[in-house]
Amino acid sequence: MRGVKSSGKAAYFLALFPYVILFALLVRAVTLEGAVNGIMFFLEPNWSELLNPKVWKEAVVQCFFSLAVGFGPIVMFSSYNRFDHCIYRDAMIVTSLDTLTSLLAGISIFGILGNLAHNLQITDIKDVVKSGTGLAFISYPDAIAKFRAVPQMFAVLFFFMLFVLGVGSIVALHCTIVTVICDQFKSLRYWKVALLTSICGFLASIIYVTPGGQWILNLVDYYGGTYVIFGLAILETVGISWIYGINSFCDDVKFMTKREVSLYWRACWAVLTPISMIIIFVYSLSTIKPLTYSGKLYPNSANVSGWILFAIGMSQFPLWAMWYIWLHWNEGLWKSIKSSVKASPKWGPSNALDRKEWIAFKAKCLEQRSERSSNSKLSQFRQKVQNFFRSS
Repeated sequence: MRGVKSSGKAAYFLALFPYVILFALLVRAVTLEGAVNGIMFFLEPNWSELLNPKVWKEAVVQCFFSLAVGFGPIVMFSSYNRFDHCIYRDAMIVTSLDTLTSLLAGISIFGILGNLAHNLQITDIKDVVKSGTGLAFISYPDAIAKFRAVPQMFAVLFFFMLFVLGVGSIVALHCTIVTVICDQFKSLRYWKVALLTSICGFLASIIYVTPGGQWILNLVDYYGGTYVIFGLAILETVGISWIYGINSFCDDVKFMTKREVSLYWRACWAVLTPISMIIIFVYSLSTIKPLTYSGKLYPNSANVSGWILFAIGMSQFPLWAMWYIWLHWNEGLWKSIKSSVKASPKWGPSNALDRKEWIAFKAKCLEQRSERSSNSKLSQFRQKVQNFFRSS
């Protein structure tokens, strides 16, 4: 109800407690019969799958969901940091911990599933693994129920961990919505907006606990989550790297962190990330198959509803773009578009002293690039490419 002041304190419990449960489950998992088979099934790579575009698509989607990329919490939380906060350190810590946590959880889960396969005398681990919510609410609980020692305790710990993880995730997502509303309408009290949006979210989500709730959850996740976030993230990446400009962006990062942006990050942000995401996104849409749940096809009306949900999400970008161009109309369509994609005069540090130093720093970086271009004997195209990937 108090934004990051209260959610930041709650995060000490919401973020750390699940690790206690994970380590407890890990210790228990590795001591079970058949756990080794499950863990090896999880860790042993299948190199042929690297040529499967679907695997890459699922990997990107998993990264998006586990790191909340494109959902807003990262930007929301960072907006409360000091202007010169070391975001590079935070980014490396968060992404590294996310990877290690996934490995930790995977070993725990598949160790217990290996024990389930052993108890059921099943040789192929695939036969006891379910995808999506089936893994958390069917396969894993079934394995815990077959523990010989205090299965009730481990069941309570497991589901309490899921509850804590859910609360931790929704707090971040919900604070983003509340922050956006409060930033736009300064007169609103934060706790009132938080209360109202919480009630609306609760009422809207009641549908997921009805008999058809899992069907609707799968539909909304498929059409309204995965592909919408994927598409908007591509537009965001292209917008930052190619419209605002990778040099301008890297200059901003250098000014804030006092750290050079390496060639690796420049190449990823400007070329590798947008191209790979576009390829995966187009491939996923071109090979899309009718949605199913529990082996049953969705009715046509459900698929139509899903595509409408997808269209509403994706249309936000062009609709707001057209609205902004219309507000800044300037002697024809092309001139209006050009003026609309330029940085706003308000863009930059809010602090007057920081803003003055930032403007001087940006002018210095631009001057250095201009000097390199004028002194170089390279062709104009090659010089632009070199400046594109070269730090100041």
